[in-house]
Amino acid sequence: MDVSLRRYALYLVRWQLSTPLLAVTLVWLASLGPLAATVVANLIGGLIFFWVDRFIFTSQAIGPEWEIREEVRCADCGTLCRGYRLVRAGRYDRSRDQAPKFRCEACSTEKAAELRRGGVAC
Repeated sequence: MDVSLRRYALYLVRWQLSTPLLAVTLVWLASLGPLAATVVANLIGGLIFFWVDRFIFTSQAIGPEWEIREEVRCADCGTLCRGYRLVRAGRYDRSRDQAPKFRCEACSTEKAAELRRGGVAC
C-alpha cells in the first residue's frame, strides 16, 4: 500500500475513534448547554488528537517523508518540473537542509534506488 494511502487510512481510523470520546464528553458536559459542551469537547479532542495526527503524518514508522514542490529545477538533469525530495527515511535525515535538492520524477526514482542500495528504506 502506498505510504500516502496508508497515512490517510490511519487518519480515517483515528477520526472514527475520536467520535466515541467526543460523544462521551458531550454527554458528560451536557449541563453546560449544547454550544459550550461542543466547544469544550472539541478543545479536548484537539488537545488529544493533535499528537496522534502529528504521529500519523510525520512518523518514519509508517513510511518515509517526502516533500513535493511545483516549478523547481531538477538538481540532476536541470529540467523545470514538479520536484521531489526525500526528507527522512531510516538513518537518512535532511529535514534541516538549508538548500534542499529537488529532482524530477525520473531522477528522484534513480536517487531513491541509490539510497536503497545504501541501506535507506525509501
